Amino acid sequence: MYKIARENLSALFRAIAAEQELYLPVRTAGQVNYGIWTEDAEVDLDTLKSVKSPKDVFFPQSETLYTCVKEGRRLTVEPEALKEQRFVVFGMKPCDVQGVRVLDQVFLAEPADSFYAARREHGTVVSLACREPEESCFCKVFGVDCTEPSADVAVWFAGDDLLWKAQTEKGEQLTVMLGGLLEEASGQEQSLLEEEKEKTRRIVGELPYMELSLDGWDGNAVEERFGSSLWEELYRPCLACGTCTFVCPTCQCYDIRDYDTGNGVKRFRCWDSCMYSDFTMMAHGNNRTSQMQRFRQRFMHKLVYFPANNDGMYSCVGCGRCVEKCPSALNIVKVVKAFEKEGGAEA
Repeated sequence: MYKIARENLSALFRAIAAEQELYLPVRTAGQVNYGIWTEDAEVDLDTLKSVKSPKDVFFPQSETLYTCVKEGRRLTVEPEALKEQRFVVFGMKPCDVQGVRVLDQVFLAEPADSFYAARREHGTVVSLACREPEESCFCKVFGVDCTEPSADVAVWFAGDDLLWKAQTEKGEQLTVMLGGLLEEASGQEQSLLEEEKEKTRRIVGELPYMELSLDGWDGNAVEERFGSSLWEELYRPCLACGTCTFVCPTCQCYDIRDYDTGNGVKRFRCWDSCMYSDFTMMAHGNNRTSQMQRFRQRFMHKLVYFPANNDGMYSCVGCGRCVEKCPSALNIVKVVKAFEKEGGAEA
């Protein structure tokens, strides 16, 4: 295990950015989101969660797939180049790292999405452990330990130092590259880290949603959950704004659109939301014709359909962003608790 003084982090970022692109939490206009590091960037590693998850480093909110160019009667198709530049994502929280694993199940399954696969191949994740989880957090429910980051490199703040531990081959390569800035952590500093972890675990144990029960939610619960009359009551406050899907680390729905450039067309894909009435709209219409059906689909997918097709892995990581951002106070916690209160799915 290595360490670097917190006051020297700017030098660390500068060294990484000299060799690779560096993405990390940046404060802009009062909000923290992941952005590219620059000398004048206001880096914020103390805010627990960025507004949006950092998933768009691997799955951008909008990306061009190819361009069609018309020159007279000649039409050419120019595919967008795949990511070739190596990059580092610094400061991802353990829940967001788990969110990327959920995306891996979707985009790396055969046939793999080449754009996503290229970014995963060239990206190195440095995950920062949580110190003070908030009331909206419930990552433990989905098997995430916020004190033990599972990424290429795990880092922790302990006292005035950042402790650094490489955990994969990519992590080892990054550590070697930064060898001049990192120094061996002493046994005393590692003991301090264990104390910090224990403090955080005690906080986790007192959070209101950490004991949320997933009893009855798994890949075998399709019929009883789908047919419950509870959905008719739960969905009513939903505004269909899509906020929950856009801040979520695991939502992967997208649309494909064409843009007229004047002498051709750019085809791009952009995030979409299953909460929108025109989602998956086709010539014959839409399979889900009511907001209740769309609302039900979101939670059935995360808690039933996804684990049914991914060896029990849920498509929720307990980050709590939907708890914080929904204007109607609707979220996955409320749904799970409603079914628990009713003693499970209704007949």
